[in-house]
Amino acid sequence: MKNPYSIFLLFALLFSPLLSFAQKGIDERINDAFMPFAQWWEDLVFSTIPLMGSDVPVVLLLLISGALFFTLYFRFINIRRFPMAIQVVRGKYDELDKTDTNETSHGEVNHFQALATAVSGTVGLGNIAMVAVAISIGGPGATFWMILAGMLGMSSKFVECTLGVKYRDVDENGRVYGGPMYYLSRGLKEQGYENFGKFLGVLFAIMCVGASFGGGNAFQSNQAAAQIIERFDLQGSASGTILGLVFALLVGIVIIGGIKRIAKVTEKVVPLMALLYVAAALFIILSNFSYIDDAFRQIFTEAFSPRSTITGSIVGVMIQGFRRAAFSNEAGAGSAAIAHSAVHTHYPASEGLVALLEPFIDTVVICTMTALVIIIFNMDGAFIYGHVINNEVTLFETGERVGGVNLTSMAFDDAIPGCSYLLAIAVVLFAFSTMLSWSYYGLQAWKYLFGRGEKADMIYKLIFLSFTVLGAAVTMDAVIKFSDAMIMALVFPNMIGLLFLFPKAKEALGKYLKVLDKNSHTHH
Repeated sequence: MKNPYSIFLLFALLFSPLLSFAQKGIDERINDAFMPFAQWWEDLVFSTIPLMGSDVPVVLLLLISGALFFTLYFRFINIRRFPMAIQVVRGKYDELDKTDTNETSHGEVNHFQALATAVSGTVGLGNIAMVAVAISIGGPGATFWMILAGMLGMSSKFVECTLGVKYRDVDENGRVYGGPMYYLSRGLKEQGYENFGKFLGVLFAIMCVGASFGGGNAFQSNQAAAQIIERFDLQGSASGTILGLVFALLVGIVIIGGIKRIAKVTEKVVPLMALLYVAAALFIILSNFSYIDDAFRQIFTEAFSPRSTITGSIVGVMIQGFRRAAFSNEAGAGSAAIAHSAVHTHYPASEGLVALLEPFIDTVVICTMTALVIIIFNMDGAFIYGHVINNEVTLFETGERVGGVNLTSMAFDDAIPGCSYLLAIAVVLFAFSTMLSWSYYGLQAWKYLFGRGEKADMIYKLIFLSFTVLGAAVTMDAVIKFSDAMIMALVFPNMIGLLFLFPKAKEALGKYLKVLDKNSHTHH
């Protein structure tokens, strides 16, 4: 496009009437109209079966059993190959992609940029808000199951991202198109299931577009705007809309540039926001050094013998931990495979190894730190346990209603007065980077459905930016409910495909390890 900034003029003309209407109670109308459908969709995606005295969502069974199977099949690749994954990200084996081989080497970003883009799509409000909700419902023990789900998820991530690179499509200009839509349709076609593969690919793409507008965008801008308005006490009926327009402008400038621009921004923003958040959390944890062993004791003992939690049973606590981990790291949902597909490499398994670091960073490190801060904050009693509705906790002790982000914020502020402002900045950066990554995921799915023309791209970007503004301007409980379920719905087509295609990932791994072995012998 000759003048990329004309997108904003067109965007403003198209959506300004809608935005002025947004200030006149459109949020309530959207909720009222959409809630029955959102409720139906959530109930469908989280359909349960009775197991060990609890109702267990089928989607979680599929996720965890698949992840456990991949962990065993690849002989604990999540642990054994962890050091090698670090070396690949550091660029130790980059020369393999520069040497002349029979393999074709495509790609637009390096290993670190691909990881940064994918991590920015997963590290977000789930790490801050949803951990608080998990502990509120399931008690400290939910943290144990969250960590376990993160560890197992590393194996699923390896499989889906290896396949993402293996089956990607590259156009004549060297632009890469990849993700579950491609490995489902191409991989299953190879195995003689062409129509089934096409069906799964289209189903995934439709739900991925929906998830990018909702959970990957509107929900993010809504939470970021709420944090800024609350922390900086911004009054006025239009403050949400104005913040939404600012977010849309910033997101628009980046997404017009495509994956290379997104990767350049995320490789700077992700380490910065992770450092900000991790530094504050570490400071709080280390300042309360004497409580750390007690916190871990609570995490382990209450994982198997929960105290007075809302769930009441061990299976209930497990469900909370697994569910929040799945929301947080998206292992098994396939979304990250879209970002990893754009990597510059000859060898699909090299990117699979890089990808397995993602659930570790997201769930094992960042979610655990959030959990420790919250548990230490509540060491003097069962202050945190309360009744949870719409991700808000009504605290038993005070009767106060607190949102997930605000519960974490209270814990941070208690330890470092004024730290909630730092947390607000981290939340905004988390939300911004998540929107960037999901705009790319959604656009790739959109191209798969509607073709790769500039007009189709522009339509997607305009709709995406309108959801950024609307997300900040209105409160859409129904849309949040719907989009969370939409992200989890990606698990069905993706996991079914992975259970057909995992031998291809093993083949790719064998090939890569052989090349590394040969390379190390050459150098000695």
